[in-house]
Amino acid sequence: MLNDAYRQMAAHYSAAVLPGRPRAPTDKASVENTVAHVATWVIAGLRHRSFGTLPDLRGAIRERMDAYNREPFQKRAGSRLSVFETEDKALLRPLPSAPYEISRWIMGRRVQKNGHVVWEKNFYSVPYAQIGQGVDLRITSQVLEVYRNHERLTSHLLFGEHVVNEYRTNDADQPQGEKYREWDTVRIRAWADRVGPHMVTVVNRIFDSVPVEEQGFDAALAVLRLSRRYSSERVEKTCQIALDGRVRSPRYAHLQPILETGQDKKSTRRMPQFEPTEPETGGYVRGADYYAGGGAR
Repeated sequence: MLNDAYRQMAAHYSAAVLPGRPRAPTDKASVENTVAHVATWVIAGLRHRSFGTLPDLRGAIRERMDAYNREPFQKRAGSRLSVFETEDKALLRPLPSAPYEISRWIMGRRVQKNGHVVWEKNFYSVPYAQIGQGVDLRITSQVLEVYRNHERLTSHLLFGEHVVNEYRTNDADQPQGEKYREWDTVRIRAWADRVGPHMVTVVNRIFDSVPVEEQGFDAALAVLRLSRRYSSERVEKTCQIALDGRVRSPRYAHLQPILETGQDKKSTRRMPQFEPTEPETGGYVRGADYYAGGGAR
């Protein structure tokens, strides 16, 4: 069995890993014998020498390895070096520009409604089609990569250790080429105003519920985009239903099910009308009808 880290290292270097079969020791004999031969050749050849620095030792080992590779085969023509130059060398590829990094895997992280996954209290975008899906995160010292079914979807540079509540959003991950950096509260509120007054209330409450306005962009845009899937009139009615239902700060999760099930079309609910009342005068006040009827029964 190959673990995920080993498999990723092999993929990084375009290498094939062939694990030995269970209870089949002969599968490993060739490799183990070669390791033993190399160790004997190097150690035996250097056993009478002393080295004062690590670079000197490495240089001596390299010399012994060069001699080992040039040593003629006993039962056939050529050497390990000649086989490498005639058969293997032409098939080699350049090493990747960056070395492989040991990573940490976080499995089954769900993509939020705003098209981002959360890691260490920060938000990283994922292709919009993956909203609601489970993805796996590969975390290195500097990079976060998002995978689904062993396929890499996107990658981001990690935020610093003490940074929280920040967003990294790739333009390609957003639908229809929308770019989050192009949005501000003025544009978002103008869009809400075009939908209707109840949408304005919803968007204002979203911004009021977060300490920094930018943190409300995703939630506000998710609500506003419902007017593209449905009509502005339906979304406005849905906002009214949610607000009438005493949802303090309606979000996508509150509004979308109402639209999907058509509750906005069935609802005849109206905003409650409150008639002005006279200020209380204190005590119990009984009108003429009370006394005309002979009092309480």
